[in-house]
Amino acid sequence: MIKGFKSFLLQGELVVIAVGLVVALAFSGLISAFTSNIITPLVNAFESSSSPGQPLGFTVHNQFVNFGAFISGIIYFVIFIAVIYFVLVVPYRTYMAKHGVTVFAQPATPAPTKTCPQCLSEDLPAAATKCLHCASVVS
Repeated sequence: MIKGFKSFLLQGELVVIAVGLVVALAFSGLISAFTSNIITPLVNAFESSSSPGQPLGFTVHNQFVNFGAFISGIIYFVIFIAVIYFVLVVPYRTYMAKHGVTVFAQPATPAPTKTCPQCLSEDLPAAATKCLHCASVVS
């Protein structure tokens, strides 16, 4: 029973979905901070209301645009995503790599290339003996 539960939890699709949901939750907080502290006051600027008097921002038609709360939301989002990456994604990627499965693939490093001495094209494979562009011999 425990073994089945462990295999269920360690399915690649389940972890990918969980990470996606966590990112979506953090992003929704960022969007909420943006709308409630920047968009809403700008929309309400056409009405007469009192300013909450927050320290970072400006007032438009007695509506305070709160950049401090939005910047705080951005910082929260970046920290939250970094924690998710280093606490969940990196250990899970390492664990799955030990089992021969690639998840959350990192960008591949480009293949080594060399330059043709005649036409100076820089996209020749390292093992090439002739240039693809001018057909000269490449050593």
